[in-house]
Amino acid sequence: MTTVHEIITKTTEIMPAEPRQTVQITLDDGRIFEGSIGTTLEQFFKAAYPTPPAPIVGALVNERLRELTFRVQTDINVAPITMKNSDGMRIYRRSLSILLVVAVHELFPGTRLFVDHSLTFGGYFCRIEGREPFTPQELKRLKQRMWEIVEQNEPIVKERIPLEQAQAMFNELGHADRIRLLKYRHKDYLTIYKLRGVPDYFYGYMVPSTGYLRWFELQHSPPGFIVRFPRRHQPTVLQPYHNYPKLVAVFREYGAWLQVTDVRDVGGLNEAFEKGRAREMILVAEALHEQRIAQIANQIAKHRDDIGLVLIAGPSCSGKTTFAKRLAVQLLANGIRPKPLGLDDYFVEREKTPLDENGEYNFEALEALDLELLNSQLVDLMAGREVTLPHYNFHTGLRDQGETVQLREDHVLLVEGIHGLNPRLLPQVPPERAYRIYISALTQLNIDMHNRVPTTDTRLIRRIVRDATYRSYSATDTINRWESVRRGEKRFIFPYQEHANVMFNSALIYELAVLKPFAEPLLRQIDPWSTQYNEGRRLLAFLEWFNPGPPDLIPDNSILREFIGGSIFWDFTL
Repeated sequence: MTTVHEIITKTTEIMPAEPRQTVQITLDDGRIFEGSIGTTLEQFFKAAYPTPPAPIVGALVNERLRELTFRVQTDINVAPITMKNSDGMRIYRRSLSILLVVAVHELFPGTRLFVDHSLTFGGYFCRIEGREPFTPQELKRLKQRMWEIVEQNEPIVKERIPLEQAQAMFNELGHADRIRLLKYRHKDYLTIYKLRGVPDYFYGYMVPSTGYLRWFELQHSPPGFIVRFPRRHQPTVLQPYHNYPKLVAVFREYGAWLQVTDVRDVGGLNEAFEKGRAREMILVAEALHEQRIAQIANQIAKHRDDIGLVLIAGPSCSGKTTFAKRLAVQLLANGIRPKPLGLDDYFVEREKTPLDENGEYNFEALEALDLELLNSQLVDLMAGREVTLPHYNFHTGLRDQGETVQLREDHVLLVEGIHGLNPRLLPQVPPERAYRIYISALTQLNIDMHNRVPTTDTRLIRRIVRDATYRSYSATDTINRWESVRRGEKRFIFPYQEHANVMFNSALIYELAVLKPFAEPLLRQIDPWSTQYNEGRRLLAFLEWFNPGPPDLIPDNSILREFIGGSIFWDFTL
């Protein structure tokens, strides 16, 4: 009888071996490539993808984000990150920024470049200090210099240096924002990048060299200029330029708010908190919000004879709920009584709901609403006629009969929903009868002059905290849903933002400092093997720059209370 030991001995050949001089990468499509130990991912990808469908700018190595300069030392699983991925587009935009910084440094020595805020068609608004704004002719020269550096395919070199060395370097360069920022860094090192001998700090990964940066444009836009880049859905095509005067005006307003508080960046915020100015910062930021809401209410009151309907729209976690209730209070103070109306109650019956590309019910589509019923009832209500409102039953997918209402002369309808700015929503309502408000968290408080605080990240962190506070969702759950949420915003909200009569910026200068102690524990609970882990790490690295703020100082009517809890408006109804 053959023993187990004898079977193993016969079927398994074990023998001494020399150390391998090669490594293998297994791609996500199952192909395997082999090369010398220390070969970079860039070299592997050039062999594996001679004509990639989209530019490859990074990689997932055993599910961890890595740069293309990563040297392979052992056998690994690899998936390319292209400019169609959110991480890939961030890598591209960041690398384009250092190209711009170096070109400005070479052509206009002593000029300080500030990357201020993003633009929805794909671009950053930039401004300069130390001289007059660039002329169109100077921008043409700047673009030419950028292209020269691209054609030379200059390496972008990564280097980790001691924190003290970084502080001394930025002090010598006169970068006061970096000196403020590094004062509060808890790690004893800093990772910097160098291009053509010019050192700079960027939080996040870069492409290996400038030859990857072939899709950009510079556009004159006084008092600054715009550096344009592609969007993910067409990663090698620049989207048409659109003028967004109202959106730009909101960013300018926020810049003025920063001047009021004497804080220009995250280092300045940390410094203000350290000096005992937290209460002042919070009170001033909240007062600016209240002042703006009061101005909007006064505008509605001023045109009270014409306006019968106020529409509020904005992306996820912009603070619409609290804003609507604070606006209602201000309207009441003006002698106007708001009557809330829910768009969700006008959903068509479930079987008539349009389907998305996956065959699922698409409740975000405009066609999911019974527009004919909505328009006829709004016209009747504003004319003072009695109307029986519908009530949508989400369990049965049918509309039930709701309350019967009739508006008085002191009433105004208050409607909140994602389609509030879409002109197709209310074709039967005269435009002058509707007052449209766009709300979003449009922060301009950047980490430093070259590293932005993305408005999307602010809203995502708000949502992670809110979902945990009120919905028992984990950070993994929230991040997993975020891409779908963003798709809906890009399709149904952002294209119509300039149709608003007024925009309200719900960003608070201090909020990320207060959100940090709420968000960090949630992000650290993400499973290291989940697909959301890299995004969690990115947000944690971003939050590291903020010193925690005191939540107990936040007023109970603050928009921030909508996310951290303790809002006075929690059970406030009209």
